[in-house]
Parts: sequence; structure tokens; C-alpha cells
Amino acid sequence: MTTAVAAPFRFFSLQVVRTRRLGPSLVRVTFGGADLEHFHSHGRDQSLSLFIPAEGHTEPAVPIELGDSWWQGWRELPDDVRAVMRSYTLRELRRDPDEVDIDFALHGVGPDAATPAGPASRWASRAAAGDRVVLLGPAVADNRAIRFRPPEDTDLVLIWGDETAVPAATAILESLPAGTRVRAWLEVPHAGDVQDVVTLADAEIEWAVGGTSMETLRHAQLPPAERPYVWVAGESGRVKELRRHFVGERGVDRRRVTFVGYWRRGLTEEQLRAAGE
Repeated sequence: MTTAVAAPFRFFSLQVVRTRRLGPSLVRVTFGGADLEHFHSHGRDQSLSLFIPAEGHTEPAVPIELGDSWWQGWRELPDDVRAVMRSYTLRELRRDPDEVDIDFALHGVGPDAATPAGPASRWASRAAAGDRVVLLGPAVADNRAIRFRPPEDTDLVLIWGDETAVPAATAILESLPAGTRVRAWLEVPHAGDVQDVVTLADAEIEWAVGGTSMETLRHAQLPPAERPYVWVAGESGRVKELRRHFVGERGVDRRRVTFVGYWRRGLTEEQLRAAGE
């Protein structure tokens, strides 16, 4: 039985139900488990911590029995035993049966791949039904790990995301109500990664394949708006650059810009976490 950590978050013991390849560099993994009856979220960019088994192991080693002291206990486990932790966003939560989807960007795809595959990419590329993981996620629907929060008076939503932010961005787009004006710029490595996004919103979505959309965005003529809201997510350096663009060059109120660095070029997640400690 799992142990609560710090409300509104807790651990969930899950297993893979099925996988589906969405494109050359994107795979959707569906997880199930009895614990999911306690999983609650109404955010479309809900952040999660996923623990997968260390190489050569079948169970993720996370000392959840330590309660709030789990972090220190996890850090003290041997490197070849300690579960690999990675941050992801929830793609979808369903009931009856209780299931969650997480979309994984697969690095190291193709002969010209610039980014080598990490442990999570390798795990996701070969995940099979029954594989076990541990998830640290929300037990309360409205929680601080939800970042997409447009003010009620928003009259234009602007979205930018690289391949790591595509799952959150597409989930956001699908959730927006009719009448919402949206411009979105999304990047993917391959043409086969472009997705059909079904949304009631008045959305214009521009996909950049194998390149950068930042210059296109910089020179884009935006629809007139008095109270725009901006959500940008992906590689930290580019996210900060785009925040400066929207605030400094576009004149958007900095309080109406949400920017989330999902990764940083040249650093592993372990290195990022160590730098933040």
C-alpha cells in the first residue's frame, strides 16, 4: 500500500496496460492500477514524477515506506539500484477503467538524431504490458503542479512548445472551450510526429518539422488582443528567450506569461536537480 507524501501529492504503484506509437519520436504509454482511484487532476499540463526501474531491474526502487523522508532514502540507494526519476506531464486521465496516458519523446531516433537516448527514452521504446512503475502525482485536482492558468479575462491564448511540450500543449488545446482564440507553434523532429488536434477553440496551429519555430513566431502578425495570455514550455534556454520576446518586444504583461523549462540542453535531469539543490 502506498504512502501519502505531502498533500496534494502521493505515490501511485502502476503497471503498463498498453503502448501506442504516435510517430517516429513519440510513444504513448497507458498505465493502470488500483491506486488510480485516488489520482485527481483537472489540469492539462499536470506535472508528474515517474520512477522507472534501474537498468537490469524489473521493479522501481523507491522507499515510499519512509513517507516524507522518501527523498533522502531514495538518494542514498546505490546508483545501480535506485529507480530512475523523470518529470513528465499527464496526457489524459480516464475513468472506468482508471487509466493515465503519458507521452514520451524518444530521443536518439534515426541516424541523424542529435540527442542520445536517455534511460527513460530507452525504457519507453521497449515498454510492454505488465511493466511496473511508480508515479508521484496529484491526489487533489487543483494543485501547484498545474501551470496553465489563463486569467478569466483572456482574449487571446498564445502557445509555444518543443517536442517535450507537445503532449501538454495538445492536451491544453483539446481542452479549450469554443470561442477561445488561440495561436500555437509546436516543434517536432519528424513529419510523422505531427498530430491531428481536435479542439472546439478557434485555433491556428503551426507545426515546425525538424527545425525551429522561434523565428517564425518572432515575426508573426498576431491577432489584435488587449489581454493575451502566453504559455511557453520546453528547453529552458529557449523558453526564457521567448519570455523576453513576449514581455520585452510584444509588451505582454509578465504576470500573464507562464514559462516552464522541461529540460536544459547539455544537462541530464539528475544534473539539473543537483544544480537546484
